[in-house]
Amino acid sequence: MPDNRDYYEILGVSRDADGDEVKKAYRKLALKFHPDRNPGDREAEESFKEAAEAYEVLRDREKRKIYDLYGHEGLKGTGFRGFGGFEDIFSAFGDIFEDFFGFGGGRSRGARIRRGNDLRYDLELTLKDAYRGKEEEIVFDKWESCDICRGSGITPGSEPSICPNCNGRGEIVHSHGFFQIRTNCSTCNGTGQVIVDPCRRCAGKGRIKAERKVMVKIPPGVDTGTQLRVRGEGEIGENGGPPGDLFVVIYVKEHDFFVRDGDDLKCQITVSFVQSALGAEVYIPAIDDDKERRITISEGTQPGEIIRLKGEGMPSLRRGRRYGDLFVQVMVKIPTRLSQRQQELIMEFSELEKQKIGAKTRDLWDKIRRG
Repeated sequence: MPDNRDYYEILGVSRDADGDEVKKAYRKLALKFHPDRNPGDREAEESFKEAAEAYEVLRDREKRKIYDLYGHEGLKGTGFRGFGGFEDIFSAFGDIFEDFFGFGGGRSRGARIRRGNDLRYDLELTLKDAYRGKEEEIVFDKWESCDICRGSGITPGSEPSICPNCNGRGEIVHSHGFFQIRTNCSTCNGTGQVIVDPCRRCAGKGRIKAERKVMVKIPPGVDTGTQLRVRGEGEIGENGGPPGDLFVVIYVKEHDFFVRDGDDLKCQITVSFVQSALGAEVYIPAIDDDKERRITISEGTQPGEIIRLKGEGMPSLRRGRRYGDLFVQVMVKIPTRLSQRQQELIMEFSELEKQKIGAKTRDLWDKIRRG
């Protein structure tokens, strides 16, 4: 199978397909390529995994949004890596296979060790914060191990009992035509044991929702869409599995004066026609502090002319300690009301310009006559 195939193409749905359409398309493919219907067929197995990966992304609102914007590369930043094997697929989409056969589709025995879910936190920054970088404390809720039962779900001092449904085996064998599938026991979730005296703090879940505070170091040069990964700050894993990660997604607010273009900054300034003609020193805000930055307007600067200031843009995340450039576009304001004296001076200037142009024209004709 080719790598990075379009997920919509795999499931055969349009890009605006709703959740029900996506689920229906996946069910059809999962039934077609199910490994028990295609024993020993490697192509069918790959198609089964490929369809599951496409469904996992397109059924999840956040993953689908990232995929639509950034494709497969964008998903890498979320920690999504697809499925390692059939066990992961059956475990993740047990409800789908129950619809097919009237029971689950998993093949695992015993309690599955699962990595915790990744979390996402959206953080808004000013352009100045993005320029300087900073440390920010973020506060969010996540599932953590219960501090009373330490994740067991059992009241301290009590013991679990053997599951009466599977007699402690942790799995049930189902036969359906040419299918024979072993599934985790739905009563004990594959552990072979049931809790008769659940912890009151977590109601037997072994975990609780708790507030978490984390200091996040934001490097200079971040931009909207930048994702910062904080390892181990996601939700707790199941049955001793490792925790997930926290992904901090950056949104940089628009600035009142500067417009960002990658690592470059752009802005506009307005000067009088006298300043553009004679040259001047003007001041603009400085992105890195509260002071102003001096800009030199050269004599004869034309309306719309752009002044490039190298290294005065944003710090680059990708190019080490390099900086982008600052592009200043000069706009010239023409006065709409003039005093009588100003009009006289402009008329005098106009006459001088006519004489100047006339002299240049005569010189040109003289050169032409002389050959």
